[in-house]
Amino acid sequence: MNLCLASLGGRAHLVDPERTFAVDLERMSDGRFSADPMANFGRWDELRDFARLVQISGNVEAVPVTPELLDAPAPRPTQLVAVGLNYRNHAIEFGAPIPTSPVTFTKFPSAINTPNGDVTLVGETCDWEAEMVLVVGRGGRDIPRNKAWDAIAGVCVGQDFTNRTLQMASQPPQFSLGKSHKGFAPFGPWVVDAATLASRDSLDISCTLNGEIVQQANTKDFIFDVSEIVAYLSSIIELRPGDLVYTGTPSGIGQSRTPQMFLKPGDTVVTTLEGVGSITSHCI
Repeated sequence: MNLCLASLGGRAHLVDPERTFAVDLERMSDGRFSADPMANFGRWDELRDFARLVQISGNVEAVPVTPELLDAPAPRPTQLVAVGLNYRNHAIEFGAPIPTSPVTFTKFPSAINTPNGDVTLVGETCDWEAEMVLVVGRGGRDIPRNKAWDAIAGVCVGQDFTNRTLQMASQPPQFSLGKSHKGFAPFGPWVVDAATLASRDSLDISCTLNGEIVQQANTKDFIFDVSEIVAYLSSIIELRPGDLVYTGTPSGIGQSRTPQMFLKPGDTVVTTLEGVGSITSHCI
């Protein structure tokens, strides 16, 4: 079985290929692996080998995967790094020059939300940004480009919700606080092993608002691909197991529309990444 790790009731679970049933990792492994999801990312290669031996379908220990019960699959990262303006069309719609090195900022971990949770909007200019999220595995420093994917455990779907008024309140703009209100960093619904994604550098990504497509692209349109991002970040900071990297959003954000469009209570935002799944955020 290919490795797919979720958190249900705060405990690490392995999810079957159909994403319908899961088994408790600690119990299934007789204590070899921890119930704490964060304890397993640094052992990802070992966990991958174990997962190949696990049969979930028909297992008496299997429980249904109920989207509303899923927690954030990496709930306590030491760092949550994000890359801005990483799709060429998004940089153009934002009115920014094409960057020559990754534009980075942080979303504070206190903003982490579940993959099917409520997002409390703040002010009148909250915006959506669909993202592919990397979960760091072994991590490290000074990771070469040709080893970058080896340092990543897996991939999630993410949303980078943003309070544009707060983001643009000063000049130059500050990104981190405007993107870190409570619940502004949902991701999941699980971590899919990066090694099992056949086209991990070319994944379709989309976002719908109340059922209407607002963003649609492919990660091959990155200005800086995953290997470049990991090599660049690790040349400056240490990437640690379970850390998150938001990799950028494509064009189609509300701020850049004519007229501008922002989120309002009652809106539903669904973000989908090919080979991974979808997350749903309910605006309140």
